[in-house]
Order: sequence, then C-alpha cells, then structure tokens
Amino acid sequence: MSELATGCCIAGGGPAGMMLGYLLARAGVDVVVLEKHADFLRDFRGDTVHPSTLEVMRELGLLDEFLKRPHHEVRRLTAQIGDDIIHAADFGRLSIPTKFIALMPQWDFLDFLSEKAKAFKGFHLRMQAEATGLVRDGDRVAGLTARTPDGELTIRAPLVVGCDGRTSTVRALAGLRVEDLGAPMDVLWMRLPRRPEDDDGAPLGRAIAGGILVMIPRGDYFQCGFVVRKGGADEIKARGLDLFKRSIEAMAPMLRGRTDALKSWDDVKLLTVSVDRLKSWCAPGLLCIGDAAHAMSPVGGVGINLAIQDAVASANLLYAPLRAGQVSLDDLQAVQKRREWPTKVTQAVQVFIQKRAIAPTLAGASPKAPWPAKLISALPPLQGLTARAAGMGARFEKVRSPAA
Repeated sequence: MSELATGCCIAGGGPAGMMLGYLLARAGVDVVVLEKHADFLRDFRGDTVHPSTLEVMRELGLLDEFLKRPHHEVRRLTAQIGDDIIHAADFGRLSIPTKFIALMPQWDFLDFLSEKAKAFKGFHLRMQAEATGLVRDGDRVAGLTARTPDGELTIRAPLVVGCDGRTSTVRALAGLRVEDLGAPMDVLWMRLPRRPEDDDGAPLGRAIAGGILVMIPRGDYFQCGFVVRKGGADEIKARGLDLFKRSIEAMAPMLRGRTDALKSWDDVKLLTVSVDRLKSWCAPGLLCIGDAAHAMSPVGGVGINLAIQDAVASANLLYAPLRAGQVSLDDLQAVQKRREWPTKVTQAVQVFIQKRAIAPTLAGASPKAPWPAKLISALPPLQGLTARAAGMGARFEKVRSPAA
C-alpha cells in the first residue's frame, strides 16, 4: 500500500472534477484527481457545451484554443412537436461573445482540460484509480483510498470532493441521503451516419405519438437518442432490431437507409435516466458536486454545464481555505447554499417537462406544442429570453479564483 498527501483529493475525472482540479491548481492548491478509467473515451455522454461553459473558458483565456477542437455550433434550438416546428431559443440574441452551443464529444472536452491543467505543477491526474473507501479522523473525512494497477493507494487531504457521477461511490460511502425526484424515461443511444448535405438547422428533437428522437450532429455522424418509457428498453429489444430501425425512420424520414449502420443491439447503449439530489451535499472534510450531488435529466442537455458551474463556485469559495489547509463545514455548506437554488430551479423545469410532455407522449398521446411554445416560436425576442435561460442557467458563476 502506498500513501500520499495533497491539498484536495477529487474523485472523478468528469466535467466537474476536471474543471475543479484545473481551477484549484491554477489558484495554487495542490490537487489530485482520480479517474477510474484508463482514458476519457466513453461515448453517449453529455456533449452540449452551453454558452455558460464557453464563457468560463473565455474568462480563463482558453476559448479560442478550445474551439479549434472539432465541434458543431448550434445558434438556434428547433424542435418538431407533432406537426409543428418550434423555434425554442435564438442564441444569436445573447449579449455575450459566445452566442451558440458547441456540440463536442465529452472526451475532447476532458482531454483539453486535462492537457491545460497539467501545466500547473500542483495538478496531478491519476488514471485507473477508483475510489474505494474514505479515510477518517474522528468524525471528519481526512482522505480516501483508491484501487490502482499498482495496488491500493491512500490519499490524505483536508478535503475530498466527490465528482464521481450519479452512481457516486463517495456519496454512498459518506452515507449522504438522496432525494429521488423520478424520471419517466430512459434513452437508447446510437450513432447514425450524417451526410454533408444534411440541413444544419434541422430539428434536434422530434416528438410523435409514442416516441421521441434526439439527433445531435457530430461531424460525419449523428448521436441519436431514442427515448423510451422507464424500464421499457427490454420490451423494445424483444420486438426486434428491424422494428426499432423502422421506428427511428418513422420519426426522422431523412434517416431512411442509414439505420442499416445498426448491425446488432451491441450498437445501441442504454442510458438509465435519474433525477435526484442530495439533502446535504457535504460532511466535515467532504463535498459532492455535479451529478454526485444532483443527477440531471437529459432534458435540455444542461448536466455538464451545471456541473461546470458547481466547480467554478466551489473554486471561488474554497481556494483560500484550501491554501490555508483548513476547510470548515461552514465553507462547504456555503457551496451548497450558492448552488442549491439553481439546481432546484433547473430540476423543477425538467420534472415539469417530463410529466407534462414526455410521459404522455411515450404513453401514446399525440404530442401537441403547448401555446407558450407556439408563442415563443412566433415572437423572436422571446427566443432571446429562452436562450438566456437555457444557455446561461439560473445563476451564472464568474471565475473569481485567482491565477496564482
């Protein structure tokens, strides 16, 4: 067994963990980030980088280089609901330089952040290191243990941050209570070919009676999400792959013939959707942020961006106590106080959409665009307001942690 000490130990190398690690190392805090996988190459993860995250990258002086990575820019959100085409948000109306959503595979986003973070001598990324236990000093968390290819590793730190996702090991080990808000659906993800002649302004989401399809452009392919009722994936598979392909083509006729790219069910991955949040995000010496604190629905693609905002707020509030080597429970509760309200607002909107629009559609009801959606679609200035709400979130966090 080996042992090391650091100023902050972060479990999970996803968007929240990598951004927090970057910001703390930038502020002069020695930080270790643990990622249980050997790389970031896992598909069908959130890749909708909203203007709020792009603004953070701009504040850090990273935006221009970041946007050299392959990505697709969405300047207007459009959806098809039944027979109606709804223009839901126009990011060109935002009063910030980054007037679009950047669709970028999450592994490119994480690779970029890790590359930039490694420029700071206090940043240490340990791949293939999975958190397995908490180190305690009385009633305080004082570090964690991790499984690595070289054996068990013990890391001692004044603060452990759980950024290890919706099935967080850290929050389970800490015994933090989870409030389940419910989700009526799961998502079957797959890749289907995209052609140069495809319309960039085509609807990202399509809803017809009994089905919802999301099509996210990624270079030469679409990342497609076929929304099914909660627990219904096995029933879909039992009907056969051919019927599944025809269902996709019925929702998006432009994909006719392209579904032949699905050779077997191995080409289709299940995302089990959950919407929940912790009652308390922290305990002495421990904090959870991102999906570990609040699992988000895929509605709106906000999860990665809310996690980034959590990381920025955490760095803003904690860099000084961490540099001093003493982080109080009050310091950690200040992070929850700052981020809990925007989390609740966002989840309330997601749950409302799930109950009022998604669940009835999946049950077979013929979807109809509600009158507020039609009003927004008909009045372009309102599309600027929805772009502000969707793109910047309920509370935008400016970077206030310094560059040491």
